[in-house]
Amino acid sequence: MRSRSLFLWLYLLFSRHATGLAERMLARRLMRGKEDAARIHERRGVASLPRPEGVLVWFHAASVGEALSLLELIRRLREEREDLSILVTTGTVTSASVMGRRLPVDVIHHYVPLDVTAYVTRFLDHWKPDLAIWTESELWPSLITATHTQGCPMLLLNARLSVSSARNWRWFKGMARALLSRFDLVQAQDDVTASRLRGLGLLPSRIEVTGTLKEGAAALPCDEALRQSLSQTIGARPIWVAASTHAGEEDLVLAAHRIVLRSNPRALLLLVPRHPERGADIERLLQSDGWHYAQRSTGAMPDRDTQVYLADTLGELGLWYRLAPISFLGGSLVEIGGHNPFEPAALGSAILHGPYVSNFTDIFERLQAAGAARQVRDAASLAQGVDELMNPEYAAEMANAAWEVSSTGAEVTDRALDAILERLEIGEAAGQHHAST
Repeated sequence: MRSRSLFLWLYLLFSRHATGLAERMLARRLMRGKEDAARIHERRGVASLPRPEGVLVWFHAASVGEALSLLELIRRLREEREDLSILVTTGTVTSASVMGRRLPVDVIHHYVPLDVTAYVTRFLDHWKPDLAIWTESELWPSLITATHTQGCPMLLLNARLSVSSARNWRWFKGMARALLSRFDLVQAQDDVTASRLRGLGLLPSRIEVTGTLKEGAAALPCDEALRQSLSQTIGARPIWVAASTHAGEEDLVLAAHRIVLRSNPRALLLLVPRHPERGADIERLLQSDGWHYAQRSTGAMPDRDTQVYLADTLGELGLWYRLAPISFLGGSLVEIGGHNPFEPAALGSAILHGPYVSNFTDIFERLQAAGAARQVRDAASLAQGVDELMNPEYAAEMANAAWEVSSTGAEVTDRALDAILERLEIGEAAGQHHAST
C-alpha cells in the first residue's frame, strides 16, 4: 500500500506553483556556466528527440560517478534485449559531456528536468518509460511521484545513504517512507544503507543487499596508441598518480613528491585534478613552487626533466591508471568522502588513500583487509607509502590483491540485470507497456 505524507503533499503543492522560481534559478545557473545553453530546454522537460517505438527503459543517475557505474549494466541489458530503447538522464554539464563520449550511439542522453510539476509532466508525457531505474540516493519527490502515478514500475539500484543524508531524512520520515514505497525493489550497496532505509520505513521485503555496481563496471577506457607513446616517453622512470584531487590536496601531494624525489630523483608524478577547470590554478601553484612541469591540456608531453605532469583533462583516468603502478586516490585527505577505488584496482594499481573515504567505506575496508590499499594521513605518510611502493614486488603484490577484490563484482551487475529483466517480463505479460507516441 502506498504511504502518505503531509510533508510530501506540501512539497508537491509547492512544486505545482514553482515554475517562476525554477526559471529564475535556471537563469542564474546558466550565467554561472552550470547549465548547457543549447539544451537548457531539457531541464524544462522539453525533449530534444522523439520517443523511440517499443519498450523504453529509463535510467537516472545524479552525477558522473553514478552514470559511469551504469555503463556495464546498460551494455549487458542491450545484449539481452536488443529490442529495447534506453534513455539516460543526468543533471550536470560534466556528466552530459562524459556520457556523450561513453554511451553507445543509440542510447539517448537527456538532462533530468527540474523537480517542478509542469516540467516533470512534460518529460514523462513525452518519454512514457516502461521501467524507471534510479541509482544511489538522489530522490526527487515530484519526479518519483509522477512516475509512479503513470503506472511505471520503479527500481532503486546501487542505493547508498550517507550518515548526513539519513540524519536529514529522519526529520521527514513520513515523506521518505512515502517515496520509498513507490519502488518495487531497492538493491543496496551495503548493510548499513539497508538498515538506514528500513529505519526510514522501507519494507524489508523490498530491499536486498547486493554490493556496489561500481564493482561490476568495465575497466575505464584508454587510448592505447597514446598509452604506448607516453610509456615510451617516460621509459623506466618511477611513476605514481594522484587521481581526482581536490582543492587543498595538491599542496599535500606536491609536498609528498618533494620527499619522494630525495630517494627517487627521477620519479614522475601524474597530477589529475577531479575538476579539470582547476588546471590554471594548479599551474600557478606549480610555477610559484618552481616545479619542472608539463600540462596535458596544452598538448605538452612530459620530457626527461618533467617532475610533475598536470593531467587536467576529462575522461583519461583509464590512461593514467594504466601508466602508474601506484595510485593515490584524492578526495580523501580533505573531507570529500573519497572516490571509487575499483577504478585503479581493476587496472592493476596499488592504492593509497587518506582517512576521509565515507563514500566508499565498505569497499576500502575490503581492500585494506586484502592488503590491497593503505591509508595515509598527511604529506609525510603519503611520501613514505609511495617510497615503499616504488619497490616493484611490493606494488605488484598490492595491485594483484586489489584486482582480485575488484573482479568479484560481476555478480552485482548480474543481480541488477536480473531484477530489470524480471520487471520487464512482468510488465509485458500484463500488457502494461506504453504504446509509442
